[in-house]
Amino acid sequence: MEPLSHRGLPRLSWIDTLYSNFSYGADDYDGEGNEEQKVPPEGSETMPYIDESPTMSPQLSARSQGGGDGILPTPPEGLGPVVEAGKGLEMRKLVLSGFLASEEIYINQLEALLLPMKPLKATATTSQPVLTIQQIETIFYKIQDIYEIHKEFYDNLCPKVQQWDSQVTLGHLFQKLASQLGVYKAFVDNYKIALETAEKCSQSNNQFQKISEELKVRAPKDSKDSHTSITMEALLYKPIDRVTRSTLVLHDLLKHTPVDHPDYPLLQDALRISQNFLSSINEDIDPRRTAVTTPKGETRQLVKDGFLVEMAESSRKLRHVFLFTDVLLCAKLKKTSVGKHQQYDCKWYIPLADLVFPSPEESEPSPQVHPFPDHELEDMKMKISALKSEIQKERASKGQSRAIERLKKKMFENEFLLLLNSPTIPFRIHNRNGKSYLFLLSSDYERSEWREAIQKLQKKDLQAFVLSSVELQVLTGSCFKLRTVHNIPVTSNKDDDEAPGLYGFLHVIVHSAKGFKQSANLYCTLEVDSFGYFVSKAKTRVFRDTTEPQWNEEFEIELEGSQSLRILCYEKCYDKTKVNKDNNEIVDKIMGKGQIQLDPQTVQTKNWHMDVIEMNGIKVEFSMKFTSRDMSLKRTPSKKQTGVFGVKISVVTKRERSKVPYIVRQCVEEVEKRGIEEIGIYRISGVATDIQALKAVFDANNKDVLVMLSDMDINAIAGTLKLYFRELPEPLLTDRLYPAFMEGIALSDPAAKENCMMHLLRTLPDPNLITFLFLLEHLKRVAEKEPINKMSLHNLATVFGPTLLRPSEVESKGHLTSASDIWSHDVMAQVQVLLYYLQHPPISFAELKRNTLYFSTDV
Repeated sequence: MEPLSHRGLPRLSWIDTLYSNFSYGADDYDGEGNEEQKVPPEGSETMPYIDESPTMSPQLSARSQGGGDGILPTPPEGLGPVVEAGKGLEMRKLVLSGFLASEEIYINQLEALLLPMKPLKATATTSQPVLTIQQIETIFYKIQDIYEIHKEFYDNLCPKVQQWDSQVTLGHLFQKLASQLGVYKAFVDNYKIALETAEKCSQSNNQFQKISEELKVRAPKDSKDSHTSITMEALLYKPIDRVTRSTLVLHDLLKHTPVDHPDYPLLQDALRISQNFLSSINEDIDPRRTAVTTPKGETRQLVKDGFLVEMAESSRKLRHVFLFTDVLLCAKLKKTSVGKHQQYDCKWYIPLADLVFPSPEESEPSPQVHPFPDHELEDMKMKISALKSEIQKERASKGQSRAIERLKKKMFENEFLLLLNSPTIPFRIHNRNGKSYLFLLSSDYERSEWREAIQKLQKKDLQAFVLSSVELQVLTGSCFKLRTVHNIPVTSNKDDDEAPGLYGFLHVIVHSAKGFKQSANLYCTLEVDSFGYFVSKAKTRVFRDTTEPQWNEEFEIELEGSQSLRILCYEKCYDKTKVNKDNNEIVDKIMGKGQIQLDPQTVQTKNWHMDVIEMNGIKVEFSMKFTSRDMSLKRTPSKKQTGVFGVKISVVTKRERSKVPYIVRQCVEEVEKRGIEEIGIYRISGVATDIQALKAVFDANNKDVLVMLSDMDINAIAGTLKLYFRELPEPLLTDRLYPAFMEGIALSDPAAKENCMMHLLRTLPDPNLITFLFLLEHLKRVAEKEPINKMSLHNLATVFGPTLLRPSEVESKGHLTSASDIWSHDVMAQVQVLLYYLQHPPISFAELKRNTLYFSTDV
């Protein structure tokens, strides 16, 4: 019997793909317009395989092609996707015309499926129902939604293709189609039960059997036939086939769309969403590609694999971890000589029947995990950004050269070190018959994904076993062919034409959530990707004892080349016995998690973009908008000089008759009173509405400010202090001295640097200097609590450096090529200046002014 996965869409070779551009119009029809039925084999227990067909664009994907060793064939010379203006336009039209024709057929198929639904529903409430309402809803689940999505897509696409010219843009239509793939996920999850229900109903009800055996599908407008007959089973398979077909079209459209065309980034984003969707559901439904047979003839399937950092012998090692249906295997790639077949070396394995997650109270304290110094991680980021910039310059001047390959190699080395040394979240697994293993992850989301995948498999009746050396060899040997993750997740592995991600500030409002079955103490965290891995950036307050939390909290999240936003929803645990011995934090329960792509076109508008993310039956509603880095770098003085925000510090201190502005003193006092042990203080965003409320109170010099401060969330107070310095009309360390600070920090000789940096402080106006020294001592006190609050001097310098030094007007950046360069050249230097003073022994205002040992230099 032909395996299910061979139906639907065949795997195409590279050459097949090259000639497949014109085949979309013939979707499911032979030359005469008669339908070739592709029916899943009867009695099949497996789910259908949705073909991702990555071969459509060798540049965009390096996923395995079913056969061979997962290496993409190299296209013959001269056959690459070069887009010539006239030819590209014609090819786009051909691809779209064919797809439009197949879309018409697909809509007709969905209509045919929906046709019997209404009469069946009408009889369901009579005394002689053909099917129950429950059965109807199961069989026709989500068909109406899918039909409406595609009808709208077709109605919008059709006139654009019919009135074709070079100005036509349609990327937004494909992007919208891709954004609605959640409906397909629901359909796929229900597909097997829909087929089983339809089959049972056919066997028990003759009327339904007749209906389901011969449904009439309207033929295309230009066909000589009025309709064709098809079974319900075959029609239910159509949506599964369709997602792949849409992904193929996106590949081909991109191939024939110039990079500077407004459609290009939208199509690229739609393709990324589609590929992510396909790979996420293929984990569950692809038994063919992921199966390996043991010597005893049993079938074992690969469910998930990926690169994780393992703590082994007190050092960090990058491992490729493979989760099969009954075993977790930890491997590393063997070093092989050039031209030799690559293989994995098994480090250890645990049968899932023997694998346990130790609870916090049961787990042993781990060998001490020494976090990598923050400043070294930041140095790596700076080097990576600088190398990216050099590669862009090389490419602009020479196209391809050996220098680019050298720079890429260097960049990979730095990114590899960053990937290896940045994760800190412990993920411990234990073999009930012996040893424990510890992985370090960068994201709670990732930890939760692995834990859930393992626990899902453990619900089955699993047996403990020991693999013989031959069995282990066969299993490890299969890993290279079966793996779904081929490359270490670093940006140097990405294609040159891939979107660089967003640099700047993402404003997110987390509104509310619903779908909880019982009351709980609930909060959300936000993660974004940065340099290839995810980091937690914001956290809502805990909404207590509710099933419908209403947070309505706004956060400002800094993006460094980010492409995705993750939202995790937690139930807060107040039980102090549940403390994780690896990082001394109470373990909260993840109730749901979800991820969305940050689409530049949607996010980069001035308006808020509202969205909903679905996670385990929970829906979280949020809004977001994006401010690019160049916009966020501007300081705008306040028009009203009566307040404190946007007003010169000298004006404020003179008016108050104070040495340090009242707002600075009050915020610092409150943070030291009750926020100095808060995890991520100054790094975690405060709620924007709270910050704006505090800003208004300080600006109005309201007497209620102290009462308000004592009641306010501490992250909002920390955020207000940062906002005050960010909105000064000129930086605290002044525009005039900015170039000198940049030059001083770059000096190599320690004595010269000390002399210069101290002289620059003495040159500051008194209100600026006294406020700076006051803040410096406060930040040092915060850093003393680093074991508890996780905020080192370097972390604090990263937060406050740009805030205190960033100039009022950004000078022309003509020599820089991208937002990431602004980050690497300017911001890193600003961080280094503040870090220098934070690491310096205490600096007294009186000492500084009195000290004449320093040379006086022109500034």
